[in-house]
Amino acid sequence: MKIKEVGIIETVNNPHGVEAKLLYDTENATVTHLFLKPGEQLKRHITPVDVFFYVLEGTGIVEIGDENKEVRTDSLIESPKNIPHCWYNKSDKNLRFLVVKIPKQKEQTKII
Repeated sequence: MKIKEVGIIETVNNPHGVEAKLLYDTENATVTHLFLKPGEQLKRHITPVDVFFYVLEGTGIVEIGDENKEVRTDSLIESPKNIPHCWYNKSDKNLRFLVVKIPKQKEQTKII
């Protein structure tokens, strides 16, 4: 059995400049824990694989293609491959969510 605690995993460098921790990484999938402080956001980008997000804590705005929606704790959001997307934390509280990529992304994320 493997157990990882988010609090002790090192933050990985990323083009967004936010706290990101890789929780799961196999040849088939990855799961990353993202933490956005109030006012932080991801850069608009495209991933070459399907992604889904699961909000663990807080309220944020997710933008996928031409759609913007406010989402909150216990929401699951699907983001198809090759569609621009980003996240914004415009609240005064922290936002934490999981990013799940299946299959594992082998190409680079494209910042746009």
